[in-house]
Amino acid sequence: MPVGVFDLFKIGIGPSSSHTVGPMKAAHLFARNLQDVARITATVYGSLAWTGKGHSTDKAITLGLAGMVPDSIDPDEAEAQYKEIAAAKRIGDVEFDPARDIVFDFKHVFPEHPNAMRFEAYDAANRCRAREVWFSVGGGFVVREGETASAASSAAALFPFESSQEMLALGRAHSKTIAEMALANELARLTEAEVFAGIDRIASVMFGCIERGLCHDGELPGALKVKRRAKSLYQRIRANSKGPAIDAMNYVSAFAIAVNEENAAGGRVVTAPTNGAAGVVPAVLRYYRDFCAPSDDGIRSYFLAAAAIGAIIKQNASISGAEMGCQGEVGSAAAMAAAGLAAALGATNAQIENAAEIAIEHHLGMTCDPVGGLVQIPCIERNAFGAVKAIQAASLAMLGDGTHHVTLDQVIETMRQTGTDMQTKYKETSLGGLAVNVIEC
Repeated sequence: MPVGVFDLFKIGIGPSSSHTVGPMKAAHLFARNLQDVARITATVYGSLAWTGKGHSTDKAITLGLAGMVPDSIDPDEAEAQYKEIAAAKRIGDVEFDPARDIVFDFKHVFPEHPNAMRFEAYDAANRCRAREVWFSVGGGFVVREGETASAASSAAALFPFESSQEMLALGRAHSKTIAEMALANELARLTEAEVFAGIDRIASVMFGCIERGLCHDGELPGALKVKRRAKSLYQRIRANSKGPAIDAMNYVSAFAIAVNEENAAGGRVVTAPTNGAAGVVPAVLRYYRDFCAPSDDGIRSYFLAAAAIGAIIKQNASISGAEMGCQGEVGSAAAMAAAGLAAALGATNAQIENAAEIAIEHHLGMTCDPVGGLVQIPCIERNAFGAVKAIQAASLAMLGDGTHHVTLDQVIETMRQTGTDMQTKYKETSLGGLAVNVIEC
């Protein structure tokens, strides 16, 4: 079964899918079946160690060990719950001091993935009762050592495809749109009512996140003391109209910035496909709703087509900034949003694939170099540009007939090769790029 809509679009909290959502899920999965345990420890490695503090990895692990999960935790209560555990140095009857029992190991790296965690549980006699290694592989996906990311999915897809060319061939053979094929695959494990209700909920959370971001001001958490600006941007755009063409793109930028400011503040967001790139898909969705001729069917086609593209990218490269740099995060999000918008507007399958190709092609080589290890600079603004690029990519593709020289598969393979060649210091470690050339003050 391919990666589906609800795998790529997951409701969670900020600031990072790889460093917050993933570790919380892994910690929860490790702790849920423990028995006769007196003490727990956790060690994080690689990118999780280098930027974990700025991404609240320690808090996420603590809350996950306490039984909390990203899609149901209340962001407003999370900080208070973490402080309560840290003060008591216990999770229920289990000894756990986050300051002592979460170790950030900057030396060791696991070959399977740069985002690795080891959990260990001991009994009262200090005997190890359980030990597991988990990997946070991007977008909130987690994999236990020795397992594969696809192991949990057993339902057979009606339209199985692992590349864009296979997807287009299936569409031609069965006279189906990309959204129709993606929906048919979802129906292998859910009812149509469940799929549509799930998509509608994701859209609602995205719209709500934009609205919250447009209402809040003040400083974002962290030493950078970055001021929120989505609210003031939105107010100035409304007060100083420059005409529909310019206003629309200005609004899109404000929408994307609003989402990523909420993410940076630890608020509720939808991983799309990651938290660092969470503003692109919602901003383009809001563009469709506010500036096009929207419909419920169009919104559902938007998500289904976007997920189909995201699944191909994840299958053949990665959506993890720790593996691919930001080309794998914002680049993937832009491709997904471009494909989704084209689908919602009635584009052909070839035009949808072209839209995705254009969008991701022009993010190739983009590094992930968050200043101070925080998902703020350049991450927030980068989402605005990703959203605008996605809209332009869909527009260019729909002005053509879908014929183009470079395929989406070729661009994805190029991204994979580029990510492999990219130095580690440019892949979510804050050891290179802007992270070392911008003074943290």
